[in-house]
Amino acid sequence: MQLQSEPTYNEFVLKFANVNGSGSASANLLCAKALFRMGLPVAPKNIFPSNIQGMPTWYEIRVSEAGHLARREGVDVMVAMNPQSYAQDVAEIVTGGTLIYDSSWPREFDRSDIQVVGIPIARLCAEMFTDLRQRQLFKNIVYLGAVAELLGIDAQVVEELISEQFTAKPQLIKPNLKSLKAGQDYIRENPGNGLQMRARKAKCNDGKILIGGNEAAGLGALYAGATVAAWYPITPSTSVAEAFEKHAGKLRRDADGNLMAAVIQAEDELSAAGMVIGASWNGARAFTATSGPGISLMSEFIGLAYFAEIPLVIFDIQRGGPSTGMPTRTQQSDVLTCAYASHGDTRHVLLFPSDPGECFTMAADSFDLAERLQTPVFMVSDLDIGMNEWIVDELQWDDSYQIDRGKVLDAEALEAVSEFNRYRDVDGDGIPYRTIPGTHPEKGAFFTRGTSHTESGGYTEDGVMNAANLARINTKFETAKQLVPAPVFCEISANTGLGIINFGSTEPAVKEALDILKREGHGLNHMRLRSFPFADSVREFVERHDYVFVVEQNRDAQMRHLLIVEAELPAEKLVAVTNYDGLPLTSNFIRESVHERMESDQRVAAASAPPITPVKKA
Repeated sequence: MQLQSEPTYNEFVLKFANVNGSGSASANLLCAKALFRMGLPVAPKNIFPSNIQGMPTWYEIRVSEAGHLARREGVDVMVAMNPQSYAQDVAEIVTGGTLIYDSSWPREFDRSDIQVVGIPIARLCAEMFTDLRQRQLFKNIVYLGAVAELLGIDAQVVEELISEQFTAKPQLIKPNLKSLKAGQDYIRENPGNGLQMRARKAKCNDGKILIGGNEAAGLGALYAGATVAAWYPITPSTSVAEAFEKHAGKLRRDADGNLMAAVIQAEDELSAAGMVIGASWNGARAFTATSGPGISLMSEFIGLAYFAEIPLVIFDIQRGGPSTGMPTRTQQSDVLTCAYASHGDTRHVLLFPSDPGECFTMAADSFDLAERLQTPVFMVSDLDIGMNEWIVDELQWDDSYQIDRGKVLDAEALEAVSEFNRYRDVDGDGIPYRTIPGTHPEKGAFFTRGTSHTESGGYTEDGVMNAANLARINTKFETAKQLVPAPVFCEISANTGLGIINFGSTEPAVKEALDILKREGHGLNHMRLRSFPFADSVREFVERHDYVFVVEQNRDAQMRHLLIVEAELPAEKLVAVTNYDGLPLTSNFIRESVHERMESDQRVAAASAPPITPVKKA
């Protein structure tokens, strides 16, 4: 295949096809980090199976100097290291793209419209290493060296990254650099394999960092003053607790070096929730991290925290469901589960971060909200944000930040009141006053109760009193509207009758789709939801448009359902755009969905138009 005379720079999708458990993940991440350090915007996506090893796994890196960070269909450069998935991998390559494969065992590929570059990777490793495990592991670094040479990735940057990665194991630096050079040398010694897609240095990442959402959430919890994390391992949330523990080990120690935090792995999710409720009741800032199945198991304790009015912070990193579902794929399928978790009448505060930067800030917001409202607060992220690296602005923290404990009475305040009623609303916002156990030696202000109770916390079976209590708690939900993060609004045109609403990790795809649609002459106003309960501006946005597309990654259009029920919006105005294949959303999917609706409207308008009566000539 003949290449065009001029290569395309800094706009391509590079994909690695590997076998799970082969050690490829670290090499692929090194590639993404090297491109980032060259100043290029990158969007890495790790697509991996739920077993330990042996199944196909993929790692995509979209490079876009234009700043598009959503996943994109079609692959420009495919590094195919797994014969089991060759057919699928080759089919994904766009016309004019390149296939790179291990030619230690030559093979024919039925594509005349792509460039095929064979590199004898296994043979090169066999010549360098005698240990079978080393031969397997260092194949990943050999292909990294070859890809770096072919794409023009700065070799010095890759070498620096390798040295940094193995600082704790310096004996591994030399063989890694040796393997990297082997891949580079093979390409240099076998000219004629220039790629159409190339990378060159840019200056797009000044003030930016590359970080995953779970890492950012764990760090945000630490900065917010959390001292207790109780959790049970579940993909894709495990690394939230791990990040908190790692950073607490560095940042949360007293003058004598003692760790001032507790990280507890419980026997199950229900126990983890109970531990967090107990710690919060005792005055600690505590949280748990889980995913959909864990929310299901925690639901009884979530109801306890809601009715007993104890702060509870839950990081829900969503995955595919129901049941075990697709535990290593992304979805936004816990929206309704979290909004109404537990039995009886409950409604919970939800925060929807759209990237790791917001995972950091909203983690801190969650603790303040939970304490101010004395209720469970969910930060609802997903696998795409949580476990993939995203480019965001450097995390910022206000050192003057003060923990907002809400309505907590100290001993002096308790002494000043003749009678303390734990569940009485004295301010009209639905939020009672509370205190921490041990605050006062005599007044039992720490009493709390999960059964129906009086204003003082005493037991009661009085249905009227219980109904009044439930109504008061519901008032807190209205109060929350003034406290939660407001939606982000972007007006494209004051004259358009079309709008689009999204939340969470769909943001990069929606923004790119809106740019494409605008170039095509279709302006859509845009609103990104950041929280539930919904602000009044959400209703106003929908009311002034003919109809609004609601983009989400689940089958049943759960956010659309919530908008209809909670914001009392007309269903006919809300058009569901749903994707639930477990992969990060693409702009093309959104664009096609919008076009399909527009074309449908045009067909309806044409069918309902009055017939044209021909005019007879005299």
